[in-house]
Amino acid sequence: MKFGSIPVREAEGAVLAHATTAGERRFRKAHVLGAEDIAALKAAGLMEVVVAVLEPGDLGEDRAAEAIAASMCHRHVEAKPAATGRVNLHALEAGVFTVDAALVDAINAIDPSITVATLAQHATVEEGQMVATVKIIPFAVAGHLVSKVTELCATREIFAVNPFVPKRVGVIQTVLPSVKQSVLDKTSRLTEQRLARSGSRLVAERRTAHDTAEVAEAAKALARDNDMLVIFGASALADFDDVIPAAIRAAGGTVVRAGMPVDPGNLLVLGHIGGTAVIGAPGCARSPKENGFDWVLDRLLSGLDVTSADIGGMGVGGLLMEIPSRPQPREAPVVATVPKVHAVLLAAGRSSRMGGPNKLMALFAEKPLVRLTAERVLASKAAGAVVVTGHQAVRIRGALEGLDIPVAHNADFASGLASSLKAGIAALPEDAAGALVVLGDMPEVLTADLDRLIAAFERAEGRSVVRATHDGRHGNPVVLPRSLFAAVAHLEGDTGARHLVEAEGTDVIDVEIGQGAAVDVDTPEALGLAGGVLQD
Repeated sequence: MKFGSIPVREAEGAVLAHATTAGERRFRKAHVLGAEDIAALKAAGLMEVVVAVLEPGDLGEDRAAEAIAASMCHRHVEAKPAATGRVNLHALEAGVFTVDAALVDAINAIDPSITVATLAQHATVEEGQMVATVKIIPFAVAGHLVSKVTELCATREIFAVNPFVPKRVGVIQTVLPSVKQSVLDKTSRLTEQRLARSGSRLVAERRTAHDTAEVAEAAKALARDNDMLVIFGASALADFDDVIPAAIRAAGGTVVRAGMPVDPGNLLVLGHIGGTAVIGAPGCARSPKENGFDWVLDRLLSGLDVTSADIGGMGVGGLLMEIPSRPQPREAPVVATVPKVHAVLLAAGRSSRMGGPNKLMALFAEKPLVRLTAERVLASKAAGAVVVTGHQAVRIRGALEGLDIPVAHNADFASGLASSLKAGIAALPEDAAGALVVLGDMPEVLTADLDRLIAAFERAEGRSVVRATHDGRHGNPVVLPRSLFAAVAHLEGDTGARHLVEAEGTDVIDVEIGQGAAVDVDTPEALGLAGGVLQD
């Protein structure tokens, strides 16, 4: 592939490197120039254009990504259609993700233009979650490089989702005078919740004295009728011959491992009684927070074997959190905060398809549409908001008079949506964890809809894109996490948030809000159907 500036007359069939304007026409980045496009560029007085020119044997970015994804051997994973040189792969079922790291490394070593990224080894995934992505960096890549990748992929499985297998689980809790009944009851409830993600059930529970013989007797009985056994000790493991490992042996079982290099979770015990797996749960398993117990439990529930060596290999990445209750915590604990979402209301467009009137000034229930939308944004749970103006900025500001919403003016509004999105993101405070991007021309998006998107973002701890949908179809608004703010600065033309969602590989949470996600008013007909009245 050749990249650079060439005369417009020689650019037919080339791929535009940047969004380009020619009179009233605007060509997007990665657009393949045809004869009519060349004529328009010439008519606009453009003499040169920056393009990528494919050479014989090259594959375009989408074709290359699709070829690589199609050659991969995997289980319970599906590849999505290619877009902007990227193919995302998603889990077909909930389970535990496994990956051949050496194969991924070998692919990434072939050429920097070809990349494969995945979740971490043994990550627990939900159905529909993205587990891997193939990304071609330039607009095209040499076909022989793609062939090298596909030949590697044909040799063995690259990754898989190992689906959860519902199991019958028995629980033993030992009791000492210092252990409250409420603690035991809470432990049972939390264990049921942990098992629910795999479809497994807690079907039997025994509460015994913290005594080797009593625990061994209960374990032997429960192991006969259950697929798995979890033992919660009233006292923490103090020795490899303490009550729980000793009871497993006394019941005729074997201890695979006592102790693990994961914190919290150090005091876990793993063993077997016959064909039944037995986990001696560390004290942290009484908490809903992730710990080493979850790592072992999920692997077993997905049908994966867990050996002593497997547990011994969990140390890198095994420091999950600080324990502030320790006499000498290693670092001061960080207090978790709810991620702050600030709204960006885009109101800079020219309403070009309206034939003259500004659609944002159309009256809905006797209010300008832009004011109605702003009021809904301000009534939402967003921590703050900013409105981006451009076309007819004075009229828009007048329609918002009296509302406590700051304005960011986009003098470059005519260049397209990207410039307005940039202006809005740039106006957000440093503590904004996410941007709720709201289009000004969606009259059926209500405050409750905005709050549902914000709530989903908060549940994801500010790490995912949250996107409104209607009947499964992608729509607006969308919440962008701060991790994508830098990428916004590189957008051009009419490229908006949807491009970032597709191109950056960030996890996406879809929230069904109804038809409001799909109703905009780009034409007089659409505006009339939505109940609006155009103003001059």
